[in-house]
Amino acid sequence: MAEGNAVTVYGSNAAITNAKKNPFPIKVGIAQMLRGGAIVEVTTVEQAKIAESAGACCVTVSDPPREGISRMPDPGLIKEIKQSISIPLIAKARVGHFVEAQILESVGVDYIDESEVLAIADEDHFINKHNFRTPFICGCRDLGEALRRVREGAAMIRTQGDLMGSGNVMETVRSVRKVMGEIRRLNNMDEDEVFGLSKQIKAPYDIVAQTKQMGRLPVVHFAAGGIVTPADAALMMQLGCDGVFLGPEVLSSADPYKRVRAIVQAVRSYNDPVELAQVSSGLEDAMVGLNLSENRVEPFGAASTY
Repeated sequence: MAEGNAVTVYGSNAAITNAKKNPFPIKVGIAQMLRGGAIVEVTTVEQAKIAESAGACCVTVSDPPREGISRMPDPGLIKEIKQSISIPLIAKARVGHFVEAQILESVGVDYIDESEVLAIADEDHFINKHNFRTPFICGCRDLGEALRRVREGAAMIRTQGDLMGSGNVMETVRSVRKVMGEIRRLNNMDEDEVFGLSKQIKAPYDIVAQTKQMGRLPVVHFAAGGIVTPADAALMMQLGCDGVFLGPEVLSSADPYKRVRAIVQAVRSYNDPVELAQVSSGLEDAMVGLNLSENRVEPFGAASTY
């Protein structure tokens, strides 16, 4: 790592970031404040207030679902929600759309999520996050992708699963287990093997070596996608994540405050089955979607071949 534990991105001949102007360790420290919490995606002021009162550590602002290209949320909505709550606020920018990120920073968001959930603005280039004062959050599905985003300046990594809001946690479990498994594999490598792995996963050697030394990602690591029950959230925590993102589907339940509150408590008490049973009680309303794709489910009543 560069001096001062700052990740420095290099251009063709010279460093293109200044650690004094863009102090990456400070951004990582700001993101650390969210560890052990639940982040809730909201589209209205009322939802943001529910999330805050239920104990969410942060809210993600997004536009209501609509047809067509999905973009950053309305800056007016961001300002309105920011004025109505006291917890931090995240807003999404399209991948590679640094002007959207500039706008979000100018309206005072606490974190910017360079989100693959939105439409992609630039297929070949992610935002150079070192050029911003605001900490960035980026998604991944494997270790190489996570560490490449850290090199670009991401202060938090979001291991992403289901993007459809179906309540299917299977993809999230798969992605989290893949990242954690690759870290365990890295921990058992000697120095020569670490060089080889960094080439294989196309990640900078210095950050791969730091990950091996720490035994975890060098930044805060949350899970996102399909997490709609206290048990889902506790599962992500027991797998090694630092917290969870909750999609807007948790606010579509009959009692959104009760569900969000239960998940927040599950994140805090993820190793206590008695507490998890208690907070899971009374959440009988069904969430949208199935937990398995139809081609993975054997229909009941099918004729036996035995």
